[in-house]
Amino acid sequence: MRLSHFISHHYIRLLLGVLVTILLLAHVVGAFNLGFVNAMERFAYDARLQLLMPGGQDPHIVIVDIDEASLQREGHWPWGRNKLAYLLDQLFDHYQARLVAFDVVFAEKDESSGLAALQALQKARPQPALASMIDDLAPALDYDQLLANSMQGRDVVLGYYFRHDTRLKQNIGVLPPPVIQADALAGQGVAYLHASGYGANIPSLQQQAKAAGHFNPDPDDDGITRRIPLLVVYQGGVYEALSLAVARQVLGDVELNLGFAGGEQSAGVEWLALGQHNIPVDAHLNALIPYRGRQGSFAYVSAADVLHGKVPQQQLQNRIVLIGTTAPGLMDLRATPAQSVYPGVEIHANMIAGILDGRVKQQPAYTLGAEFLLLLFLGVGLTVLLPRMRPAPASVLVVSVLLLLILFNLLSWQIGVVLPLASALLLVVVIYVLNMSYGYFIESRSKRQLAQLFGQYVPPELVAEMADSQHELGLQGESREMTVLFCDVRGFTSLSEALDAPTLAKLMNEYLTAMTRVIHQHRGTIDKYMGDAIMAFWGAPLHDDQHAAHAVNAALDMVRELGKINADFQQRGWPVLTIGIGLNSGDMVVGNMGSEFRMAYTVLGDAVNLGARLEGLSAYYAAPVIASEFTAQASTQYRYRELDLVRVKGKDAPVRIFAPVAGDDASMDQELSQYELALTAYRQQQWSQAKSAFMALQATYGVRMIYSIYLERIAYFSQHAPSADWDGVFNFESKRGIA
Repeated sequence: MRLSHFISHHYIRLLLGVLVTILLLAHVVGAFNLGFVNAMERFAYDARLQLLMPGGQDPHIVIVDIDEASLQREGHWPWGRNKLAYLLDQLFDHYQARLVAFDVVFAEKDESSGLAALQALQKARPQPALASMIDDLAPALDYDQLLANSMQGRDVVLGYYFRHDTRLKQNIGVLPPPVIQADALAGQGVAYLHASGYGANIPSLQQQAKAAGHFNPDPDDDGITRRIPLLVVYQGGVYEALSLAVARQVLGDVELNLGFAGGEQSAGVEWLALGQHNIPVDAHLNALIPYRGRQGSFAYVSAADVLHGKVPQQQLQNRIVLIGTTAPGLMDLRATPAQSVYPGVEIHANMIAGILDGRVKQQPAYTLGAEFLLLLFLGVGLTVLLPRMRPAPASVLVVSVLLLLILFNLLSWQIGVVLPLASALLLVVVIYVLNMSYGYFIESRSKRQLAQLFGQYVPPELVAEMADSQHELGLQGESREMTVLFCDVRGFTSLSEALDAPTLAKLMNEYLTAMTRVIHQHRGTIDKYMGDAIMAFWGAPLHDDQHAAHAVNAALDMVRELGKINADFQQRGWPVLTIGIGLNSGDMVVGNMGSEFRMAYTVLGDAVNLGARLEGLSAYYAAPVIASEFTAQASTQYRYRELDLVRVKGKDAPVRIFAPVAGDDASMDQELSQYELALTAYRQQQWSQAKSAFMALQATYGVRMIYSIYLERIAYFSQHAPSADWDGVFNFESKRGIA
């Protein structure tokens, strides 16, 4: 027996290892997506980047920062373009910058000079003297033209942005000429990022720029910017990123080409070629940003200091200058692996420097195959070896494998190749944990844990049945169709005030014991006691196709049992108890829930809340048991009296509520039939007919609260007609009844 037991559980461990391996292999090949694995891979990428960033400050690129100090000295943004023209003149004439790129878009004309107002005045009231004055002033007041003149013949690169929201139709400004026509690259298997619109610069400025590039980031699902789409397609044209446009100008406006793995297009694109420089890209032409370090990896100078000539000339001479902002109010701050709040302009600086220095990391197409083979090797090897090993040697083996994986991955990173890491680490750890914990958590303790967990909720005779049906059980939250019961003692506060503490405790213990016994007899699970209230449910932990019927039967038996309890209580001189019960069926979340300090097997959900609301309505209708329409539909073997169509607090949709009817006699059948006719007349607003029907019911079968309720409503509606859209719904404004 021991040998067969060992072999059985050995194969179970093998099966678990194989399943984990297959799951991760399916994720790698794209059969389905495991979001948490992607999140772990992003975390591993960020950790390697932060650990191995080169640091220091790049000497070739300087950021002219429109910072808070500049805004305080020169005025709020946007500045007049005459000031930007002077800034360009300073950079090229005084500081002799190599190239200037704007991380800014000039999408609208600058009318801050007042020239447009003067021209409008002249047009409205023509005056020769005013016209002559405007002609003289126009060159100095046309700020857009001043900036365009300053750009003319200089290495200036402008920025713009693309939109990917098809709901926004209007484009702004003009795009530069595309660097490639998409048709020229058709059939090359490149998954371009397509744009639906753009916001670009006004024509007069775009015409004078040497180049322009988009500054759209491509953040991952977690909102962190790790890559930039170097090429984007819009209406048949291929447009370059700002960083790529700057790099091409620095390299001499070199031609742009695509490079494919092994020289074959079918193998997939792997790089963009700029002359002798290759930029590694993925299938979507995204390039990983080679972050040099945290903010400040490139020299920053204040734009105000440049305007006033306060920056040492050698700091900007022959440098690539990026004009951008770090001012929080201008909203160009992004989340990056290097730093959670990072200036967008420095992202472009990192990309430009990486292209020129050849530091852009690559993720070759072969990494997918390498990851697949590595997972297959590790999965098969560890699945076979670990079940045969003792815990200590197995732990040493797993730690050694993890260290080797991490070391090899870091070495690959250092030579510029980014290999996946998270899936391999996860596979090793999961297979190890499954093997080490299987015996403790699954084999030796399963039945004892089952008894400890559910013994307080279900009758002891069901524990053995549950142990034989463990495949049906789940401690973690799951959604099931179930029935919930809420029971409460009416007027418990005043009752408790009339008894001393020992007597009250004894009374409640006997009452709760009797009610719990009835619930257990009908296969119910006690959720909790809340003072004098009981919460129970059917359908878990064991599945129960008759959960609604069992719950209704239990509720009716609880009412009958209460009669016996009250007879005994009266003999002792104790007060008589009255209870109200609410039942509802529907989808609920059931499982072991709570905190690290205390857990409980319980149910949650909207259907549970409705059950609690129905219990609160039982006093209003003087019905000991109220069931929702969902419970009534699921337990048609019982007869029901439809009480009302109500909208309880916290619910938008109305629900029909019913009172289950005990017994089976012809008189009750006749009463229910007459009641249904009276209720139909009420809902059709036939007030006179409905009143007669309910009064006849009272005369024949005695006064019931439900008849009195409808007669009171009919009297009101006869004098105050309901609105035209009245649907017969009665609204309850509080949790426990009418407000």
